[in-house]
Amino acid sequence: MQVLSVSALNLQIKSLLEATFLQVSVCGEVSNCTYHSSGHLYFTLKDKDSNLKCVMFRGNVSKLKFKITEGSSVILFGAISLYTPRGEYQLNCISATPSGIGELTLAYQQLKEEYEKKGYFKKQQLIPKFPKKVALLTSKSGAVLHDMLRVAQKRWELTEFFLLDTLVQGEGAKEEIARNLKYADSLGVDCVVLARGGGSLEDLWAFNEPLVVEAIFNMKTPVISAIGHEPDVVLSDFVADLRAPTPSAAMELLLPDKNECLMGLDFLQRNLEERIKHTLESKLRTLNTLIMLLEKNPFFHKIENLYHQFHYLSLSLQQKLESKLKKYEYALKPLEMNLMQKLEETFYKNQNHLESLRLSLESKNPKNYQRKGYVFAHIHQKPIQNLLDLKFHSNITLEDSRARVLAQVLEIHSLEDKNS
Repeated sequence: MQVLSVSALNLQIKSLLEATFLQVSVCGEVSNCTYHSSGHLYFTLKDKDSNLKCVMFRGNVSKLKFKITEGSSVILFGAISLYTPRGEYQLNCISATPSGIGELTLAYQQLKEEYEKKGYFKKQQLIPKFPKKVALLTSKSGAVLHDMLRVAQKRWELTEFFLLDTLVQGEGAKEEIARNLKYADSLGVDCVVLARGGGSLEDLWAFNEPLVVEAIFNMKTPVISAIGHEPDVVLSDFVADLRAPTPSAAMELLLPDKNECLMGLDFLQRNLEERIKHTLESKLRTLNTLIMLLEKNPFFHKIENLYHQFHYLSLSLQQKLESKLKKYEYALKPLEMNLMQKLEETFYKNQNHLESLRLSLESKNPKNYQRKGYVFAHIHQKPIQNLLDLKFHSNITLEDSRARVLAQVLEIHSLEDKNS
């Protein structure tokens, strides 16, 4: 008989096991579950009588829709292999499904519990009553967009919509949804509506993905989740600020009804008119009461009589002043005209006298005057001008004296009128 080393024996056993149990499906309960820092998963699958060591490498773990946890019942698919250094055989798991419950259903429940513990479902921001700008994240080719815009047009026409064409199903949907959510948060809109039509759990699964849930949680802009029909519930519904049962219902929840607003304005107008009317009537009653009390007061009649007397004296004084002013105006008018006439006469008289002197001098010595006219004018102009100025000023002085006398007379008459 050939003597084998331990390693050689383990290698033979490994070859037999892996060739015999190349594809195995086995069910049981998970225990001793450990997620290694390398990403590999180590656990034990057991039933009431036996245990089986299992390993799932990082690449296969990343493909799982749900999380394998302690005590969960699963069906494993893989191959038996032997770990030769220890001489232990194990099940190398390729995939796993929950036992007795769908894979996606279990994954949904696990993710919901996880995010609920993290406090993601407590995020609540107020949805604005009258949004001015709204971002719509949905597919531009679907009927959902047309339904939402139709409802919006009917309810409220003052909101501006920004469409972000988004893949809502299939490969790459979760990445595009998360990316568009982040972009919508930077647009400065009042609200973001994440919407798509109904479908199966698999069709709507992108809205359960951790990438999408965390993107909604980190949004600073309020988010409305409007996914599927009313029975459809996804994780984005819980983390969003408002859940709408359908995309059309999202528009009804977000936008005010213009007809209701008009009715509300009519009601407010009627209410305001009634309040103003009642206030005026109340103030009028108070005013009438105060007038009645004032009329009963004896001082009221005295004050009223004094007011009438003051008003009569004021009118009388005004009439007297106007009469006196007109009288003085009539008295000064002839004096003004006489003064202007005398000034004109004096001016023309002096002008004629000057012209006579010039003609006389020119007739006595015309040649000398023409030859030395400039010198003569320079010598004799000043005495003649002085003579004219003297005569003119004397006349002005005389008229000024007369005007002063008239002013004194008027002042005396004014004092007499005041004393009378």
